[in-house]
Amino acid sequence: MRHAVIMAGGAGTRLWPASRAVRPKQLLRLFGGKSLLRQSYERLAALLPPESIYIITGAAHLDMVAEELPEIPKDNLFGEPVGRDTVNAVGLAAAILRARDPDGQMGIFTADHIINPVDTFCGAVDAGFSVSADHPDALVTFGIRPAGAHIGFGYVKRGDAVADGVFEVKEFTEKPNVTDATRYVASGKYYWNSGMFAWPIKTILAEIEKHLPHSYEGLTECGEAWDTPKRDQVVDSIYPELLKISIDFAVMEKAKRVLVVEMNCQWVDVGSWTALEQVVGGDAAGNVAVAANNVNLGSRGNIIVADDGHLIATIGVDDLVIVQSGDATLICTKRDAQGIRELVAKISEQYGNKYL
Repeated sequence: MRHAVIMAGGAGTRLWPASRAVRPKQLLRLFGGKSLLRQSYERLAALLPPESIYIITGAAHLDMVAEELPEIPKDNLFGEPVGRDTVNAVGLAAAILRARDPDGQMGIFTADHIINPVDTFCGAVDAGFSVSADHPDALVTFGIRPAGAHIGFGYVKRGDAVADGVFEVKEFTEKPNVTDATRYVASGKYYWNSGMFAWPIKTILAEIEKHLPHSYEGLTECGEAWDTPKRDQVVDSIYPELLKISIDFAVMEKAKRVLVVEMNCQWVDVGSWTALEQVVGGDAAGNVAVAANNVNLGSRGNIIVADDGHLIATIGVDDLVIVQSGDATLICTKRDAQGIRELVAKISEQYGNKYL
């Protein structure tokens, strides 16, 4: 049976002040009135029934996720007591699903991307599951045909063709410099690393056991206890102590065989406020607004976000990010938007969790 797991953890710090501990970025309704999590679910729901779709998120956000996705059975919502990066999110979901369907397949999907068109996405996912079934020894990843030499993404280099749009993976590269990224794109042999995968449940757990044996033991204990009265006791004692590391570093870059399925979609990583320019239309002056009320006089190229009922008005300013949310307002230049994480750390030092 096919299972799809959406990873919906992460703090979304670079989308502060809209994204906060009590309202993470995957639940923000910034795009057409739908959250990123809702959009991720609806893409998969075009291919799989709700009972085959799962969410792994922070335990503190389970109620909000359940409210956002009432179609999904409550037993399909997995809460991490703390975030321990993607290898543990994947491993915990796999360990739980192994107890329920040991011979099943699972796909791993993200909750912080906008992907279009949906039918192309579904076609690639269906192909990924089929390739995984035909090559059960391999891990399957989905590669995005690059739209440019982006230095903020990882890259996957393809090798020999296995089938139409399916290739052996030769190597993974993490966030190259602009010279290398330009060369990668020009070669036509590289994809952006999407962070989405498909594999037999047994295969990914065997890879975790091989490369992280201690973590595998802990994840197995958590999975076996998950559907029992001992779940909280076991998971709360074991999970926070697991090594915090990504699935890419821990497994994908070390696995003996990885295949990549081309996903020829528009793929936008909503990791910072500047990503809004790729998905939200601007006015004649290039101002991009996700705000019910905004007025701009002689201002150009700004990104403006505000709560309903709050007016943002600008005069003669260019290329700013202006975000009002609740009790906090952010103002910075677009070129400095990548520094928001550092800013949030400074806010935490000065005010504790009050504005986080």
